Amino acid sequence: MPRPQPLCWIDSKAPEASLLNEQLTLLGFDTRTGLEPPESDAPLCRLTFAADGAVEAADSTTRSPWVVLGQLDDIPPVPPQAQLPWPVPLDTLQAVLAPMKSRWHGERLRRENRGLIGSSPALEGVRHEVAQVAPTEATVLILGETGTGKEVVARMIHMLSERADKPFVPVNCGAIPGELLESELFGHEKGAFTGAITQRKGRFELAQGGTIFLDEIGDMPFSMQVKILRVLQERKFERVGGSASFDADVRIVAATHRDLLSMVDEGKFRQDLYYRLNVFPIQTQPLRALRDDLPEIATALVERLHRDGRPAPTLTDAVISVLKRHDWPGNVRELANVLERVGILAADRPSRVGDLPAHLQHLSPSEPDPGYPAESASDRSAAMEKMDPDPRSIWSLTENFGPRLPLTPEEVGDCDLTLPDDGISLKSQLEAIEQAWIQAALTQADAVVARAARLLGIRRTTLVEKMRKYQIG
Repeated sequence: MPRPQPLCWIDSKAPEASLLNEQLTLLGFDTRTGLEPPESDAPLCRLTFAADGAVEAADSTTRSPWVVLGQLDDIPPVPPQAQLPWPVPLDTLQAVLAPMKSRWHGERLRRENRGLIGSSPALEGVRHEVAQVAPTEATVLILGETGTGKEVVARMIHMLSERADKPFVPVNCGAIPGELLESELFGHEKGAFTGAITQRKGRFELAQGGTIFLDEIGDMPFSMQVKILRVLQERKFERVGGSASFDADVRIVAATHRDLLSMVDEGKFRQDLYYRLNVFPIQTQPLRALRDDLPEIATALVERLHRDGRPAPTLTDAVISVLKRHDWPGNVRELANVLERVGILAADRPSRVGDLPAHLQHLSPSEPDPGYPAESASDRSAAMEKMDPDPRSIWSLTENFGPRLPLTPEEVGDCDLTLPDDGISLKSQLEAIEQAWIQAALTQADAVVARAARLLGIRRTTLVEKMRKYQIG
């Protein structure tokens, strides 16, 4: 589905308006022509002709940026944002409107909870830099710690650029072995090396017309850096084993968590490549610097869990308070993992501090959580054990059962299944029973997974997945 396009209002009925309308359409804008402002959408900008008298109402008709085509005799009280010649060259018109278009798409992504989440001054600064550089062709170097959203920033740059309808191709330079990276980036010809049984396009070819994102470029082998430098300088590349040159019509965005300048001093990163990449650096912010944005970021992550069909927690003020006290060395990635854990433990009730990993629980304030009556620590501990029983000790729902879980439907039928007055969490009970049997099988099988899987009557891969789910090591 094509992405929405911003609206430009041509405030004129002059014959020249039809030519301007065609130019704006070529540049990817929706247009409205007439003396009355559009009723449905707020226009990205208002364009008037100096010769047709519409400029007199410019200060009262709309708050949208105002662009005048032609020569004004007198500057009105509210001056235009830009004054262009008429007829106006297409590239001149694009240069003026592209930053406005980029900001418009940025606001749209923000409303749709895509891109950077939060409204702190630090994030607004990053957002402003992205909006400024996106409509240009400048190479961008994104710097920041692991998990701070460097790929999110790269995707925003792509989506706010004129290349948004073309491919965005990410490459993790640190995840691909050095001897395979050249083929991965530039492709190879049939027979170029052992195993090259067919011709293959590389990532640069796949990204033609769009953006290639070189993630963790600081981990790129030194021998490959000179080849990336050549692409940046000459905008050409060859497949491995080939002699034909291909034009590299791509926007290059790179990212790293490393200190490239220190690597240059140590001889581990080429100085000339560093300066080629460092045309427009953007520094992402660690989560510990965005504590005021954390509730909004956490809410967006919870909504993503909902969309993906995974257990999503209902966050309480007490949990949010603890999350804001943590320094988050793993940044947003660590936060996402914690929220997924809480969603699994509290799928059918509001979350509480006890659902958080142990290393976060000590950050809880001394006052009791809202919703919990004042009680002693022993009472609280007992209540928590009742709601989330230890799978090693859960053998029945009442004290009338024996010390062994029932093995057959007949034995289940003989059990006393009277529920407590306040009910139970069936999901927690079933998971606890499953964990107990898995641990019992592993103990009986001397931790041999294949043998434990046979005891449980399931496939080995199924057992491995369940062990990973319950963090049974």
